[in-house]
Amino acid sequence: MTFYLSGFRSIPKLWKSNPYFELGPATSSTPFFLCAIGNQQRWFSVKPTTPPNSKALNLLDTKARTHRKGNDNNGQVSSDPHYFAAGAAKKRSHIGANPQNQGHALPVRSSVQLPTKPLNSAEWDKLKEDFKGKASFEDFIISQMARNCCSVDVAKSLLAWVAAKNNGIVGYNLLVKYLYLCVFHKQTSEVIDVYEIMKAKYKSLESGGYTLLIRGLIHSDRWRESLLLLEDIKKVMVPSKKNYGDCIQGALLHQDVNTAWNLYQELIGHNLIPPLETLKAFFDYGKDINDDHYSDKLLDILLYLRNNQLYPGESFAHSIKTWFESGQCSGCGRTIEPIHLSPEEYEFLKEKIMRDVIDGGDQYKKTTPQELKRFESFVNSCPPFDIVIDGLNVAKMFPKGRESQNLLGVVSQLAQQNLQLLVLGRKHMLRPSSQWRKEEMEQVRKQAHCFFADNISEDDPFLLYATLNSGNHCKFITKDLLRDHKACLPDARTQRLFFKWQQGHQLAIMKGFQKSKLTFQHILSYDTVVQRTGDSWHIPYDEDLVQRSSCEVPTKWLCLQRKTPDPC
Repeated sequence: MTFYLSGFRSIPKLWKSNPYFELGPATSSTPFFLCAIGNQQRWFSVKPTTPPNSKALNLLDTKARTHRKGNDNNGQVSSDPHYFAAGAAKKRSHIGANPQNQGHALPVRSSVQLPTKPLNSAEWDKLKEDFKGKASFEDFIISQMARNCCSVDVAKSLLAWVAAKNNGIVGYNLLVKYLYLCVFHKQTSEVIDVYEIMKAKYKSLESGGYTLLIRGLIHSDRWRESLLLLEDIKKVMVPSKKNYGDCIQGALLHQDVNTAWNLYQELIGHNLIPPLETLKAFFDYGKDINDDHYSDKLLDILLYLRNNQLYPGESFAHSIKTWFESGQCSGCGRTIEPIHLSPEEYEFLKEKIMRDVIDGGDQYKKTTPQELKRFESFVNSCPPFDIVIDGLNVAKMFPKGRESQNLLGVVSQLAQQNLQLLVLGRKHMLRPSSQWRKEEMEQVRKQAHCFFADNISEDDPFLLYATLNSGNHCKFITKDLLRDHKACLPDARTQRLFFKWQQGHQLAIMKGFQKSKLTFQHILSYDTVVQRTGDSWHIPYDEDLVQRSSCEVPTKWLCLQRKTPDPC
């Protein structure tokens, strides 16, 4: 069997130095083919794409431009970045921010100038004499050096001066921050020297010291000692995913594949999410070996990404591409999984939400059992709703307008489409005030079913109950991203189904709405997770430099297609 590859644009490696440790700040499509893997020749089609439309995959190397026909969303569809798109939250948080304060880091204030070359004892004495700070001079200087990623040689001269003043003794704090600089600058021999000092002087270290030593040792021929340090950590706590990730990368660097996979399984067994750079390392290693067993494990990693709704970054996506290798095709044309839940998934999620969010969890019980029963009776007495509206939330979306006027504008336009509407509010909205006009609220109540809860009640459980109870067609309107409710759910599968349901049912009103035609952002028609359809893989990935929050999804896709060869 032969596999062919579609074009993959050249991805620049926008890789910025981002140290692992928190002691200082982080610092034309070309066709080609892959050799045989095992006994099969596997050539895959690979190309970065934008999300597909509802008809089929639209493999364009641009930002997401999903176009939908018709009026499925009960209003005009916007072309603005989607509410759940990667980077959208970051952009929203900048609205109204002072542009003069953006992009300017605060200068480091210091009573002394950090040296740029190693100093002798007399020069260090003079620098200390000029120091006016309240902190220890030595601690202050080494901290500033770590923060500014100074030269190892300069820091080494500081430690030599300190040792000469203290009968050869250098404190733990100075050693650890010097070790940080050695690791940052990849000075492996210096890392080993510090390791020998610490091993002789301390029976155990704190977690930061272990983490630095592990990361520093994995690049040396003594990398197996990082595994001993990992065992030391296990005696008192579960190692961090960073500790596991470094040891895995050390094993792969030194071609000990079995140790790497065993550590990976151990990491997963602790319910830790592997660092994406660790998973990337498996693909980077796999590009140079022809082993069906190893290839199967890499496919398992792709399924792991899918099942845990993880997205590779641009560099990771490039590593996946390199493993598959690519040529050229016009696109696979496959239809990927829809965003809508199956009837079985919907009933499963509905039961979980009712039990774990609405009926369970003290953090959500900001209402009384009596009020909840009153709401359940109210919902059961109404026909199924088409749209459930978080009234207070919608009323505050447009700060230039009066709150009751804003709510009435949204309700009136939706009511013109003969939709069954539910407005959820609080009792204070019915008390006439400058923001809540009595006549406008009466118009809202004429055009929609309304339920006004006590002023101390939480809106979201009512919104979730009414929407889910009305059926899979029902949408809801709120700008709340419901992250707390997702976190309340008991397992990864339920959380993934909740987010999938949320993306397919939450309507986002455009901020420009004010007496003009009501405009919604489009609802995604596909599920943004790693997917396999027959011989095709579709992998959403994060672009470099795009900051995506946990409630957002990537807008770029990698398309991998496997085809049978033409007969000879």
